[in-house]
Amino acid sequence: VQLQASGGGLVQAGASLRLSCTASGRTFSTQAMGWFRQAPGKEREFVASISWNAGIRRYAESVKGRFIISRDNALKTAYLQMNSLKPEDTAVYFCATGSSGRDIREYGIWGQGTQVTVSS
Repeated sequence: VQLQASGGGLVQAGASLRLSCTASGRTFSTQAMGWFRQAPGKEREFVASISWNAGIRRYAESVKGRFIISRDNALKTAYLQMNSLKPEDTAVYFCATGSSGRDIREYGIWGQGTQVTVSS
């Protein structure tokens, strides 16, 4: 599986963005997906995850109620809808396949990242 993240950009605080993560390969529909982010000078952190059938979704406390993770297995794509964006959401966002947990060590295949910048 290879992952391609897209959808980042520069927006003002309060705006919305939708990130996409498109996979190649035949195993996407059986794999959990996660979104992580890394701000300058900080460690990569968990944002959200979704199980293979979307039955389990997890969110970091900092984004709960604002971000929504979803997936379309027919399109081999996972999404991260980001609403009410804040300047502290500024980071490079990565998608990855692995478990549906919060631990970065549970994810083995990563996309290249997409930059999200939120201005105040």
